[in-house]
Amino acid sequence: MSTEQNIKLTSAELSQLWTSYQNDSGSICMLKHFLQTVEDSEIRPIIEHALKLSQSHIQKLTTIFAKEDYPLPNGFSESQDLNTDSPRLFTDNYMLQFIKQSAQISLSGYGVAKSLAVRSDINEFYAQCLTEVNQLDTMTKNVLLSKGLYVRSPYIPYPDKIDFVKKQKFLTGWFGERRPLLSLEITNLFSNFQRNALGTATLIGFSQVAKSKKVAQFFVRGKEIAAKQNEVFGSILREDDLPVPMTSDTYVTESKAAPISDRLMMFTVTGLIALGIGYYGTSISTSLRRDLTAHYDRFIHEILKYSEDGANILIDNGWMEEPLQASDRDELSN
Repeated sequence: MSTEQNIKLTSAELSQLWTSYQNDSGSICMLKHFLQTVEDSEIRPIIEHALKLSQSHIQKLTTIFAKEDYPLPNGFSESQDLNTDSPRLFTDNYMLQFIKQSAQISLSGYGVAKSLAVRSDINEFYAQCLTEVNQLDTMTKNVLLSKGLYVRSPYIPYPDKIDFVKKQKFLTGWFGERRPLLSLEITNLFSNFQRNALGTATLIGFSQVAKSKKVAQFFVRGKEIAAKQNEVFGSILREDDLPVPMTSDTYVTESKAAPISDRLMMFTVTGLIALGIGYYGTSISTSLRRDLTAHYDRFIHEILKYSEDGANILIDNGWMEEPLQASDRDELSN
């Protein structure tokens, strides 16, 4: 009878562990740049805490891979992917917003990882990750609130009674009178706008410091796509007299020195693209107005093409570490 120690990791568990190693090793480089250049004494402890979490995760993941006699992923390293002499590329506000968004994304990601984990040590690892990132999320929100930098979702009136949908026009959106946005539709539009705004700032910063001209052009193209999509999100919110989140050009300095490698910048951006596709897919499934689903469908196709072009850049430069995959039985039989 197999003991817990003899149970091999499943493909689901391996995929989450491998992805966690990539993300945390990349985060360490980015957070170290933040720590070297941050000026605000209230934001510094947040960055220090986030960095400690990523470093502790790498130690635990390394131990897990070693026990399994599994090759340690290459990931990212300070020696190859961090320029410790680089001046600040992003402002303190950007750093805080970046960590806030990262914590929110990690809450979702670790929730999925824990739900897929069956072996007790992997389940415990991701349960601990969830607890840690929950604390980081709360810490970051508190600092944002204290500085007046937290942008809340729009307020809507409380209903005075429960009602039911009576006509099919509830689903329409292209022609005729459109019904007001539902609360969840507002949430999706507002959150996607915020993520795109931070993504735009990231792409602006990366585009001005990338060493490769092709990589820089890729970032500029991404900035234009995000800005165009945000114009649509903003116009839909304004149609219902709802506030639109502010975009900030003050997130990026005028530095021309790259704090991290082109490879890590590409990894960060392609990761954001993948997340964007996922969030748009969720938005489609929870939006009942047809014009909204059509917009999201169009945006997904647009960024899928952009994502493929990014993958080609990674492959052409030998920057894409091959993810885990099933055995090629045809090749083995030959």
